[in-house]
Amino acid sequence: MKDYQKMDKEFIATDEIRLDKFLVTQLNQSRNQIEQLIKKGFVTVQNKQKCKTSTKLYIGQKIFVQLPKVEKTQPQEVDFDVEIIYEDNDILVINKPSGVIVHDAPSVHEATLVDWLKQKNISLSTISGEERHGIVHRLDKGTSGVMVVAKNNNAHQKLSSQLEDKTMGRYYIAVIDLPLKDDMIVELPIGRNPNNRLKMGIVPHGKYAKTAFKKMVSNKHTEQNSNKYELIVAKLFTGRTHQIRVHLESLSRHILGDALYGFKGNCDSIKRIYLHAYCLYLNHPSSNKPMEFVANIPDDMQKLISNNFNEDLINEKITKSYIVNSFDDIDGWLCKH
Repeated sequence: MKDYQKMDKEFIATDEIRLDKFLVTQLNQSRNQIEQLIKKGFVTVQNKQKCKTSTKLYIGQKIFVQLPKVEKTQPQEVDFDVEIIYEDNDILVINKPSGVIVHDAPSVHEATLVDWLKQKNISLSTISGEERHGIVHRLDKGTSGVMVVAKNNNAHQKLSSQLEDKTMGRYYIAVIDLPLKDDMIVELPIGRNPNNRLKMGIVPHGKYAKTAFKKMVSNKHTEQNSNKYELIVAKLFTGRTHQIRVHLESLSRHILGDALYGFKGNCDSIKRIYLHAYCLYLNHPSSNKPMEFVANIPDDMQKLISNNFNEDLINEKITKSYIVNSFDDIDGWLCKH
C-alpha cells in the first residue's frame, strides 16, 4: 500500500462567522465534506479541537486543518473491473459500470468503486472523508459512464472549484419511453419526495435545479417493434440527486428501466437504467489545460440502441463533437421556451 501525505492548512479568521461556513469558503469544499472533517477531529481553533460545525469564530483566531491520511484498511472483495480512460499523477478518469455503487454508506453491503480504487493501490485524495477517498462527483448505482477521481488533495480542491463554477461538467445519453415534444430546458426545484424517502421530487422549497434536454434519434417503427423510444442527451447546470430522472418525470417521460421514477415497461427484460454519462469536460488541475473524455456506451445499452434506432443516425449524432455542438445555442433555447 502506498504512503499518502497529509496536507495541513492554517487560517486566520477575518470575520465573525460559523466554523463550517468559514472552511467551506477557504477549502472550496461542500458543507458535508467540511462537516466530516470537523466531526472527525481534523480541525482545531486556537489549538483546541472543535467538534461542532456551528462553533463561532472571532477575528484573529487561528484555525488549523489537518487532512487525514488514507487509512491502510483492507477493502471489500471486488468482483468487477472498471475501464480506465485516462490517468496521470493528478487524476484518474474511468468508465463506471452500471450496478456499481460509488462509495460506502451505512446501507451499503457490497464492494464499491472506492474499494476497487483501493484494491488497485491507486493514490487518492482524502479531503472527502474516509468512505469517499478520491470522489469528486458521483453517479447513481444504475448509471454508467465517465467519472474523474482525484489522486491528491490539491487536484480534489481544483476539481471541486470547477464543479462550482461549471467549468467541469458532463453530457448524458438516455433512452426514454416517449419522445420529447421539443428540445427544452427544465428549471424546477428538487428535494426529498415527502411521500417516498427513496425518491427525490419537485418540491416548492427544494434546491434550484436546471437541466437541458436535446432530442437525438427517435425509434424506428416496424411491425415487430411498436415502441416509441427516443434517444436524448442531457446537460446538467446543477448537480442535484437524481436530477435527470426527476426532471424527466416532471415531463411525463421516463428512462427505460427506471421503475422508481415511473417507467411502466417490462423491467424483467430491461435489467438496468439506460442512462450513461457519455462525455466529461474539465480543466486539468495542474496545467489548467482544457480536456474532454468520452466513455464508451456499455454493450447492453449499445445493443438496445442498435435494435431500436437507425444505425446511420446513431453513428452521425452520438459523437462527442455533435453532442457538444448541439448545446451551443442554449440562449436560443431559452428564447423558445
